[in-house]
Amino acid sequence: MVPDGKEGIEKFQSPGKGRGLRACRRFAAGDLALSCPAYACVLTVGERGGHCEGCLSRREGLSKCGKCKKAFYCNVDCQRGDWSMHKLECSAMCAYGEKWSPSETVRLAARIIAKKQKTQLERTVSEKMMLVSELEAHLDKLGNEKKEMMEADIAALHHFYSKHLDFPDHDSLIHLFAQVNCNGFTIEDEQLSHLGSAVFPDVALINHSCCPNVIVTYRGIVAEVRAVKDISPGEEIFTSYIDLLYPTEDRIERLRDSYYFTCNCTECSTKAKDKAKMKIRKLSTPPKQEVIKDMLRYGRNAIEDFRKAKHTKTPSELLLICELSLDKMGLVFDDTNVYILHMMYQAMGVCLFMEDWEGALSYGEKIVGPYRLHYPAYSLNVSSVYLKLGRLCLGLEKEVQGVKYLKKAMAIMEVVFGKDHPYVTDIRKEIK
Repeated sequence: MVPDGKEGIEKFQSPGKGRGLRACRRFAAGDLALSCPAYACVLTVGERGGHCEGCLSRREGLSKCGKCKKAFYCNVDCQRGDWSMHKLECSAMCAYGEKWSPSETVRLAARIIAKKQKTQLERTVSEKMMLVSELEAHLDKLGNEKKEMMEADIAALHHFYSKHLDFPDHDSLIHLFAQVNCNGFTIEDEQLSHLGSAVFPDVALINHSCCPNVIVTYRGIVAEVRAVKDISPGEEIFTSYIDLLYPTEDRIERLRDSYYFTCNCTECSTKAKDKAKMKIRKLSTPPKQEVIKDMLRYGRNAIEDFRKAKHTKTPSELLLICELSLDKMGLVFDDTNVYILHMMYQAMGVCLFMEDWEGALSYGEKIVGPYRLHYPAYSLNVSSVYLKLGRLCLGLEKEVQGVKYLKKAMAIMEVVFGKDHPYVTDIRKEIK
């Protein structure tokens, strides 16, 4: 991938948006438009032992670090390649033990600082179109709450990493954390399980649209950008920064809060899908607008309350919260309403955690049809549910239905991941 667009994409000034990327040639759905190695990345702590710390590959029989016993690697090459980053944490994990608790954001920031000090002014393979120092920070738009969180992150950075890092001045650290918060990528697997966080400077150039024409997926520590629609030469490349399930008002609020802009894409301008996403149950006496507004408020609060409850409640309590909210919202909202779907998805996740396979299957089968309606044609949110349903059915000895679900998942995944991705080849083996 080069700045002059020789390989199909070029950097340009997008009207009303600033920097962006556009196509220099035609792309069909499934074509790889851009590949970018991570400038810096971290494996989330919960996935240690199942994924390599260096390349993030999912493997069995990984070898652990002989000193800290916490990091695991495919082989000696991966371990040696990661040592310049792992040494930032290795001795500290030994010294602090269970008290070693920097956030993923802090861990990623530490690695960015170390990488900058190592490479100095040299442009890395992750920065062919944009340097990490050029990432947007939006310092002028930070509220007090976010500033306080950054101060806490900086304090943690000093506490856990002072032995191995020379820190820049305080203002530079504030700038760095603002950049990470705006431009950090969450790495997820084929079932949308969280694997880690990373910074991909060139990919960060892609602007947002709620009608995206590309999708970002991951092959280890490499971000791959693939077309999900036909793209013509000169057309801007757009991805989605957020979950597209929700209605326009919710999406706009999320984008303003996290990325400091208002989306004016076709989907946001026309609100074409909002009626279907907010479908009201057909009743003999239609509910009044005031009742609908109250239930909408309740639905939004229920989502936030559940998010907080995940840190304090037992799985059984969480499932009860889902069921009670679904009962209440079901008095007004149709089963295809996105607030209903959100809580069903949470209930499915709790059932999976509790190994209630039949319960998870029941919720998943209610979700997947409406998901196809609300999400774009090639959506990881849809393929991940099909994948879970397929594996659930196979585990419950419902082989015919399980294979059908897996084939539907694979049809989407071959486009968004590529036909040779390990996630796709694994499904082929399951179908056989």
